Amino acid sequence: MTDTTDNVVVLDQPIVRGETTIEQITLRKPNAGELRGITLSDLLQLDVNAIVRVTPRISSPTLTEAELRAMDPADLVDVGGKIAGFLLKKSDKAALFPAK
Repeated sequence: MTDTTDNVVVLDQPIVRGETTIEQITLRKPNAGELRGITLSDLLQLDVNAIVRVTPRISSPTLTEAELRAMDPADLVDVGGKIAGFLLKKSDKAALFPAK
């Protein structure tokens, strides 16, 4: 079972939406349908457009594409890294990131 804290991105630059401040987002592993229209290699290469298109489909709270385009680059890279990690098989993750 996956530890859901691994799917949380704490934002360096919180997103302000009206009177609400979003300080962290939770991402869930996308299913194949949520990856429609996206080239998987673009996600693995942390392509900004691919990250911006997929994240609203898998984030909680749901972020808009405009919010993602205005996001701090360090936060966007963190989001993209989590998404890229979802695309790896468990055995590949274990080989790349051995348990401490």
